[in-house]
Amino acid sequence: MLRPETKSRARALQVLYACEVTGTEAVRAASGLARLTGPEPVVFDGAEALVAGILSTRDILDRLAADAAENWRLDRMGVVERNILRIGIHELRGGTVPAKVAIDEAVRLAHWFGGPKSPAFVNGVLDRVAHTLGRL
Repeated sequence: MLRPETKSRARALQVLYACEVTGTEAVRAASGLARLTGPEPVVFDGAEALVAGILSTRDILDRLAADAAENWRLDRMGVVERNILRIGIHELRGGTVPAKVAIDEAVRLAHWFGGPKSPAFVNGVLDRVAHTLGRL
């Protein structure tokens, strides 16, 4: 059984992916779709808060990801990996989630939604970001 926080992260990733692929920040439309697909209210609320926080600080999150991803430009990363990094970095910056939990949850998302090399890539980038932020 998955914890509601884990489900919220997965739903937030799906919403962020939809927003980026469609080229819009139509959070309401994507959130409306998420509500129709049936998550529990606590899952929906958690995902909505994550998406809002990530979209409001995306430039900062992207800069931290780009600085930590050696030899990788942000635009060369896959959409899934880029948004997983945004979720992980957002949680690392927020400080309410322990750093190891934020990284582990992001790696879990990479296992579920990314390619075979995604988990190691996400882990490496988030580890560097956590050290940069003084969280590890």
